[in-house]
This record gives sequence, C-alpha cells and structure tokens, in this order.
Amino acid sequence: MDPDDQVCLCFHVSLRKIRTFLARENPPVASLISECLSAGTGCQWCVPFLRHLHAQHQRGETPDLKVSPERYVQARLDYHRTNERDADVVREANDGLNGPDG
Repeated sequence: MDPDDQVCLCFHVSLRKIRTFLARENPPVASLISECLSAGTGCQWCVPFLRHLHAQHQRGETPDLKVSPERYVQARLDYHRTNERDADVVREANDGLNGPDG
C-alpha cells in the first residue's frame, strides 16, 4: 500500500495517518489505534490489519500492508457481503505474499 491509501475505509484513515499516530503516540496495544480518527470502529474490516501495523511498529519496522489497494477494497466488499474475511488477503497484506507461489 502507498502511504495515502486508506486502511480504515469507513472513516477514510490512511496508512500515513496511522503511521504518524503510531510514531507520535506509541500506543501499548493495537486497540488504541481507534483514537486515530476512529480507525477500526466502523465495520471492523480493518481490525486485523491495524493489529499487524501495530505489531510492525512495536518491532521497530515501518508499518506497511503488502496488498494492492484494489485487492484490499474488493476484499472488504466481499467481507460485507459474506461477513467473512478472505484469509488469503489477510495473509497477503501481512506477509507480502503475492498469491499461492509467494
């Protein structure tokens, strides 16, 4: 994802805003990212991704999601339809995998 791509689509919270919040506030738990413009408090789609970004920050890494914004948005639409997250998209975003061949 690019820094200006939205992680929390309900409240339009970009990766850049989340990175800035993590750097400034250094929250001890991922759930406090909700203080960043209410990220994660709408449909709950982004919660596992926020946890991943928080874990990266805690390890001293630059928080990032390794998934295209288009794939991310489509997976959210599917989540709203089925109420289930696509495990492949979660894995791809968190691990940087590009499908079954890695």
